[in-house]
Amino acid sequence: MSSEIPFRIVESESTFLDPRKKFEPSTERFQVRFDPLTNRSGHFCHFGAIKPQRLPLDLYATPEVKGFCPFCPEFREKVTPKFAPEVLPEGRLKRNQAVLMPNLFPYDIYSGVAIMTDEHVVPLQGFTKEILSDAFSLGIEFLNKIKMVDASLPYNIMTWNYMPPSGGGLVHPHQQYFATDCPGNQITDELRASEMFYKTHGVSYWTEFIREEKRLDERYIGSIGDSAWLSSFVSLGIFGEIICIFPEVFSVSDFTEMHVNELVSGLLKVFQHYMDTDIYSFNASLVFGPEDQKNFPCHFRLIARTFLNTRDYAPDLNFFQALLDEPVCVNLPEALCKEIKKYF
Repeated sequence: MSSEIPFRIVESESTFLDPRKKFEPSTERFQVRFDPLTNRSGHFCHFGAIKPQRLPLDLYATPEVKGFCPFCPEFREKVTPKFAPEVLPEGRLKRNQAVLMPNLFPYDIYSGVAIMTDEHVVPLQGFTKEILSDAFSLGIEFLNKIKMVDASLPYNIMTWNYMPPSGGGLVHPHQQYFATDCPGNQITDELRASEMFYKTHGVSYWTEFIREEKRLDERYIGSIGDSAWLSSFVSLGIFGEIICIFPEVFSVSDFTEMHVNELVSGLLKVFQHYMDTDIYSFNASLVFGPEDQKNFPCHFRLIARTFLNTRDYAPDLNFFQALLDEPVCVNLPEALCKEIKKYF
Protein backbone atom coordinates (compact mmCIF):
# COMPACT_ATOMS: atom_id res chain seq x y z
CA MET A 1 0.00 0.00 0.00
CA SER A 2 1.34 3.45 -0.89
CA SER A 3 2.55 5.59 2.00
CA GLU A 4 3.06 8.76 -0.01
CA ILE A 5 3.39 11.89 2.13
CA PRO A 6 1.08 14.72 0.90
CA PHE A 7 2.56 18.23 0.84
CA ARG A 8 -0.51 20.32 -0.02
CA ILE A 9 -0.23 24.06 -0.74
CA VAL A 10 -3.05 26.40 -1.75
CA GLU A 11 -1.68 29.61 -3.27
CA SER A 12 -3.78 32.74 -3.66
CA GLU A 13 -3.52 36.51 -3.91
CA SER A 14 -5.20 39.75 -2.91
CA THR A 15 -5.33 42.85 -5.12
CA PHE A 16 -5.85 46.42 -3.89
CA LEU A 17 -5.02 50.03 -4.78
CA ASP A 18 -1.66 50.64 -3.17
CA PRO A 19 -0.88 54.09 -1.65
CA ARG A 20 2.84 53.23 -1.92
CA LYS A 21 2.42 53.13 -5.70
CA LYS A 22 0.15 56.19 -6.17
CA PHE A 23 -2.88 53.94 -5.72
CA GLU A 24 -2.06 51.78 -8.68
CA PRO A 25 -3.27 48.16 -8.46
CA SER A 26 -0.96 45.98 -6.41
CA THR A 27 -1.11 42.24 -5.75
CA GLU A 28 0.17 40.38 -2.70
CA ARG A 29 0.46 36.62 -2.68
CA PHE A 30 -0.07 34.27 0.28
CA GLN A 31 -0.27 30.54 0.94
CA VAL A 32 -2.25 28.16 3.08
CA ARG A 33 -0.43 24.90 3.75
CA PHE A 34 -1.72 21.69 5.31
CA ASP A 35 0.39 19.62 7.65
CA PRO A 36 1.08 16.26 5.95
CA LEU A 37 0.45 14.34 9.20
CA THR A 38 -2.48 16.09 10.92
CA ASN A 39 -3.90 18.11 8.00
CA ARG A 40 -3.96 21.19 10.27
CA SER A 41 -3.57 24.37 8.24
CA GLY A 42 -1.16 27.28 8.51
CA HIS A 43 -0.98 30.67 6.80
CA PHE A 44 2.13 32.06 5.10
CA CYS A 45 1.86 35.79 4.44
CA HIS A 46 3.27 39.24 5.33
CA PHE A 47 6.45 38.26 3.49
CA GLY A 48 9.23 40.67 4.41
CA ALA A 49 6.94 42.86 6.50
CA ILE A 50 8.00 41.63 9.96
CA LYS A 51 11.58 41.80 11.21
CA PRO A 52 13.10 40.54 14.49
CA GLN A 53 13.42 43.23 17.14
CA ARG A 54 16.62 43.78 19.08
CA LEU A 55 16.27 43.08 22.82
CA PRO A 56 18.00 45.18 25.52
CA LEU A 57 19.87 42.25 27.09
CA ASP A 58 22.18 44.48 29.16
CA LEU A 59 19.15 46.25 30.62
CA TYR A 60 17.71 42.97 31.93
CA ALA A 61 20.73 42.61 34.24
CA THR A 62 20.40 46.03 35.87
CA PRO A 63 19.03 45.98 39.45
CA GLU A 64 16.00 48.15 38.68
CA VAL A 65 14.87 45.82 35.87
CA LYS A 66 16.11 42.53 37.27
CA GLY A 67 14.43 42.90 40.65
CA PHE A 68 14.23 39.76 42.76
CA CYS A 69 15.13 36.52 40.95
CA PRO A 70 14.62 33.25 42.88
CA PHE A 71 16.82 31.40 40.38
CA CYS A 72 19.97 33.39 41.13
CA PRO A 73 22.50 31.54 43.35
CA GLU A 74 22.27 33.96 46.28
CA PHE A 75 18.55 33.18 46.76
CA ARG A 76 18.12 29.74 45.20
CA GLU A 77 18.69 27.50 48.24
CA LYS A 78 16.36 29.47 50.52
CA VAL A 79 13.41 30.31 48.30
CA THR A 80 13.03 27.45 45.81
CA PRO A 81 11.10 24.27 46.71
CA LYS A 82 12.25 20.67 47.08
CA PHE A 83 10.58 17.44 46.01
CA ALA A 84 9.03 15.26 48.68
CA PRO A 85 11.30 12.35 49.74
CA GLU A 86 8.99 9.74 48.22
CA VAL A 87 9.31 11.48 44.84
CA LEU A 88 12.96 12.51 44.89
CA PRO A 89 14.94 11.73 48.08
CA GLU A 90 17.60 14.29 47.14
CA GLY A 91 15.00 17.07 47.07
CA ARG A 92 16.69 18.63 44.04
CA LEU A 93 18.93 17.32 41.26
CA LYS A 94 22.21 19.03 40.40
CA ARG A 95 24.75 18.82 37.60
CA ASN A 96 27.42 21.54 37.53
CA GLN A 97 25.49 24.82 37.17
CA ALA A 98 22.19 23.10 36.36
CA VAL A 99 19.73 22.58 39.23
CA LEU A 100 16.30 20.91 38.93
CA MET A 101 13.54 21.47 41.49
CA PRO A 102 9.73 21.40 41.69
CA ASN A 103 7.74 24.08 39.92
CA LEU A 104 5.95 26.32 42.43
CA PHE A 105 3.23 26.64 39.79
CA PRO A 106 3.12 23.08 38.41
CA TYR A 107 1.79 22.03 35.01
CA ASP A 108 1.11 18.48 36.19
CA ILE A 109 1.57 16.11 39.13
CA TYR A 110 5.33 15.85 38.64
CA SER A 111 6.50 19.20 37.29
CA GLY A 112 10.13 20.29 37.46
CA VAL A 113 12.07 23.45 36.63
CA ALA A 114 15.69 23.14 35.51
CA ILE A 115 17.71 26.28 36.21
CA MET A 116 20.36 26.15 33.51
CA THR A 117 22.98 28.64 34.66
CA ASP A 118 24.18 30.70 37.59
CA GLU A 119 24.15 33.81 35.38
CA HIS A 120 20.87 35.72 35.27
CA VAL A 121 21.15 36.96 31.67
CA VAL A 122 22.68 34.60 29.12
CA PRO A 123 22.74 35.67 25.45
CA LEU A 124 22.64 32.95 22.81
CA GLN A 125 26.41 32.98 22.44
CA GLY A 126 26.66 32.24 26.17
CA PHE A 127 25.07 28.80 25.81
CA THR A 128 28.01 26.42 25.61
CA LYS A 129 27.86 22.73 24.81
CA GLU A 130 28.42 21.99 28.50
CA ILE A 131 25.62 24.26 29.74
CA LEU A 132 23.09 22.82 27.29
CA SER A 133 24.17 19.20 27.80
CA ASP A 134 24.00 19.51 31.59
CA ALA A 135 20.48 20.98 31.47
CA PHE A 136 19.07 18.42 29.03
CA SER A 137 20.78 15.50 30.77
CA LEU A 138 19.48 16.61 34.15
CA GLY A 139 15.96 16.92 32.78
CA ILE A 140 16.09 13.48 31.17
CA GLU A 141 17.38 12.03 34.45
CA PHE A 142 14.43 13.62 36.27
CA LEU A 143 11.86 12.24 33.80
CA ASN A 144 13.33 8.75 34.07
CA LYS A 145 13.23 8.93 37.87
CA ILE A 146 9.57 9.98 37.72
CA LYS A 147 8.78 6.96 35.54
CA MET A 148 10.08 4.77 38.36
CA VAL A 149 7.88 6.59 40.87
CA ASP A 150 4.70 6.68 38.78
CA ALA A 151 4.42 4.96 35.40
CA SER A 152 0.80 6.01 34.87
CA LEU A 153 1.72 9.25 33.08
CA PRO A 154 2.75 8.19 29.56
CA TYR A 155 4.05 11.45 28.04
CA ASN A 156 7.27 13.20 28.98
CA ILE A 157 7.84 16.78 27.86
CA MET A 158 10.50 19.47 28.00
CA THR A 159 9.55 23.07 27.24
CA TRP A 160 11.74 26.15 27.12
CA ASN A 161 10.70 29.81 26.96
CA TYR A 162 13.75 31.98 26.26
CA MET A 163 13.59 35.75 26.76
CA PRO A 164 10.43 37.89 27.21
CA PRO A 165 8.82 37.55 23.75
CA SER A 166 8.55 33.80 24.38
CA GLY A 167 6.20 34.28 27.34
CA GLY A 168 8.73 33.19 29.94
CA GLY A 169 8.13 34.48 33.45
CA LEU A 170 11.83 34.99 34.23
CA VAL A 171 14.79 36.03 32.09
CA HIS A 172 17.09 33.67 34.05
CA PRO A 173 17.54 30.64 31.72
CA HIS A 174 15.36 27.71 32.73
CA GLN A 175 13.49 24.78 31.22
CA GLN A 176 10.33 22.94 32.27
CA TYR A 177 10.15 19.12 32.53
CA PHE A 178 6.96 17.25 33.34
CA ALA A 179 5.20 13.93 32.95
CA THR A 180 1.55 14.00 31.94
CA ASP A 181 -1.40 12.08 30.52
CA CYS A 182 -2.66 15.24 28.76
CA PRO A 183 0.14 16.48 26.46
CA GLY A 184 -1.84 19.16 24.64
CA ASN A 185 -3.83 19.32 21.43
CA GLN A 186 -0.88 19.50 19.01
CA ILE A 187 0.76 16.37 20.39
CA THR A 188 -2.55 14.54 20.76
CA ASP A 189 -3.39 15.21 17.10
CA GLU A 190 0.07 14.07 16.02
CA LEU A 191 -0.14 10.91 18.10
CA ARG A 192 -3.55 9.92 16.72
CA ALA A 193 -2.50 10.63 13.14
CA SER A 194 0.76 8.70 13.63
CA GLU A 195 -1.16 5.68 14.93
CA MET A 196 -3.58 5.83 12.01
CA PHE A 197 -0.75 6.11 9.48
CA TYR A 198 1.00 3.11 11.02
CA LYS A 199 -2.19 1.04 10.97
CA THR A 200 -2.90 2.01 7.35
CA HIS A 201 0.60 1.66 5.88
CA GLY A 202 2.46 -0.60 8.29
CA VAL A 203 5.36 1.86 8.59
CA SER A 204 6.16 4.87 10.76
CA TYR A 205 4.95 8.18 9.31
CA TRP A 206 8.02 9.91 10.71
CA THR A 207 10.46 7.55 9.00
CA GLU A 208 8.62 7.97 5.70
CA PHE A 209 8.44 11.72 6.25
CA ILE A 210 12.21 12.00 6.73
CA ARG A 211 12.82 9.81 3.68
CA GLU A 212 10.51 11.89 1.48
CA GLU A 213 11.83 15.24 2.72
CA LYS A 214 15.38 14.03 2.11
CA ARG A 215 14.41 13.00 -1.43
CA LEU A 216 12.72 16.34 -2.18
CA ASP A 217 15.65 18.27 -0.66
CA GLU A 218 13.59 21.43 -0.16
CA ARG A 219 13.24 21.50 3.64
CA TYR A 220 15.74 18.84 4.75
CA ILE A 221 18.56 20.64 6.57
CA GLY A 222 20.76 17.68 7.48
CA SER A 223 21.46 14.92 9.96
CA ILE A 224 23.59 14.64 13.07
CA GLY A 225 24.06 11.04 14.11
CA ASP A 226 20.60 9.51 14.44
CA SER A 227 18.80 12.87 14.33
CA ALA A 228 17.22 14.49 11.26
CA TRP A 229 16.85 18.28 11.11
CA LEU A 230 14.22 19.99 8.93
CA SER A 231 12.32 23.23 8.46
CA SER A 232 8.66 22.39 9.05
CA PHE A 233 6.30 22.38 6.06
CA VAL A 234 3.71 24.14 8.25
CA SER A 235 5.37 26.35 10.82
CA LEU A 236 4.05 26.93 14.33
CA GLY A 237 6.22 30.06 14.62
CA ILE A 238 6.11 33.41 12.88
CA PHE A 239 9.70 33.20 11.58
CA GLY A 240 9.55 29.49 10.76
CA GLU A 241 10.04 26.31 12.72
CA ILE A 242 12.93 23.88 13.03
CA ILE A 243 12.15 20.29 13.90
CA CYS A 244 14.65 17.62 14.93
CA ILE A 245 13.40 14.03 14.80
CA PHE A 246 14.99 11.00 16.48
CA PRO A 247 13.25 8.28 14.41
CA GLU A 248 14.45 5.36 16.56
CA VAL A 249 13.77 6.94 19.98
CA PHE A 250 10.20 6.29 21.16
CA SER A 251 10.26 7.03 24.89
CA VAL A 252 12.35 8.95 27.37
CA SER A 253 14.07 5.77 28.56
CA ASP A 254 15.53 5.39 25.04
CA PHE A 255 17.11 8.85 25.06
CA THR A 256 20.83 8.48 25.81
CA GLU A 257 23.75 10.86 26.30
CA MET A 258 24.54 10.28 22.62
CA HIS A 259 21.15 11.71 21.70
CA VAL A 260 21.66 14.65 24.07
CA ASN A 261 24.94 15.41 22.32
CA GLU A 262 23.29 15.24 18.89
CA LEU A 263 20.51 17.57 20.01
CA VAL A 264 22.94 20.06 21.52
CA SER A 265 25.21 19.98 18.48
CA GLY A 266 22.33 20.85 16.14
CA LEU A 267 20.91 23.43 18.53
CA LEU A 268 24.21 25.30 18.67
CA LYS A 269 24.20 25.47 14.87
CA VAL A 270 20.68 26.93 14.84
CA PHE A 271 21.69 29.40 17.56
CA GLN A 272 24.49 30.61 15.30
CA HIS A 273 21.93 31.27 12.57
CA TYR A 274 19.73 33.09 15.10
CA MET A 275 22.63 35.31 16.15
CA ASP A 276 23.47 36.11 12.53
CA THR A 277 19.84 37.10 11.81
CA ASP A 278 19.19 39.10 15.02
CA ILE A 279 16.82 36.61 16.63
CA TYR A 280 16.86 36.93 20.42
CA SER A 281 14.01 34.76 21.68
CA PHE A 282 12.42 31.36 21.08
CA ASN A 283 10.13 28.60 22.33
CA ALA A 284 11.31 25.00 22.27
CA SER A 285 9.85 21.61 23.16
CA LEU A 286 11.15 18.05 23.38
CA VAL A 287 8.42 15.40 23.35
CA PHE A 288 8.50 11.71 24.25
CA GLY A 289 5.61 9.33 23.60
CA PRO A 290 4.50 6.34 25.67
CA GLU A 291 6.54 3.19 26.20
CA ASP A 292 5.83 0.10 24.04
CA GLN A 293 4.93 1.95 20.82
CA LYS A 294 6.89 2.36 17.60
CA ASN A 295 4.94 4.98 15.66
CA PHE A 296 5.51 8.24 17.58
CA PRO A 297 9.22 9.06 17.96
CA CYS A 298 10.87 11.72 20.05
CA HIS A 299 11.08 15.12 18.37
CA PHE A 300 12.32 18.58 19.22
CA ARG A 301 10.69 21.80 17.94
CA LEU A 302 12.12 25.30 17.93
CA ILE A 303 10.36 28.52 16.90
CA ALA A 304 11.79 32.03 16.98
CA ARG A 305 9.82 34.72 18.80
CA THR A 306 9.85 38.52 18.72
CA PHE A 307 7.91 41.64 19.56
CA LEU A 308 6.38 43.26 16.48
CA ASN A 309 7.97 46.46 17.77
CA THR A 310 9.75 47.60 20.92
CA ARG A 311 7.75 50.83 21.23
CA ASP A 312 4.47 49.18 22.23
CA TYR A 313 5.97 45.70 22.80
CA ALA A 314 3.25 44.28 20.59
CA PRO A 315 3.49 40.47 20.70
CA ASP A 316 3.86 38.30 17.62
CA LEU A 317 0.76 36.33 18.64
CA ASN A 318 -2.58 37.67 17.44
CA PHE A 319 -6.15 36.53 16.75
CA PHE A 320 -4.99 33.93 14.24
CA GLN A 321 -3.03 31.92 16.81
CA ALA A 322 -4.99 32.87 19.93
CA LEU A 323 -8.57 32.52 18.68
CA LEU A 324 -8.47 30.64 15.37
CA ASP A 325 -5.75 28.18 16.46
CA GLU A 326 -4.04 28.93 13.13
CA PRO A 327 -0.28 29.51 12.94
CA VAL A 328 1.03 32.37 10.81
CA CYS A 329 4.52 32.49 9.31
CA VAL A 330 6.31 35.22 7.35
CA ASN A 331 9.14 32.97 6.07
CA LEU A 332 8.72 30.13 3.62
CA PRO A 333 10.25 26.93 5.02
CA GLU A 334 12.20 26.31 1.84
CA ALA A 335 13.98 29.66 2.25
CA LEU A 336 14.59 29.01 5.95
CA CYS A 337 16.11 25.63 5.10
CA LYS A 338 18.57 27.23 2.67
CA GLU A 339 19.57 29.79 5.30
CA ILE A 340 20.24 27.24 8.02
CA LYS A 341 21.70 24.48 5.87
CA LYS A 342 25.04 26.25 5.59
CA TYR A 343 25.52 25.94 9.35
CA PHE A 344 25.22 22.13 9.25
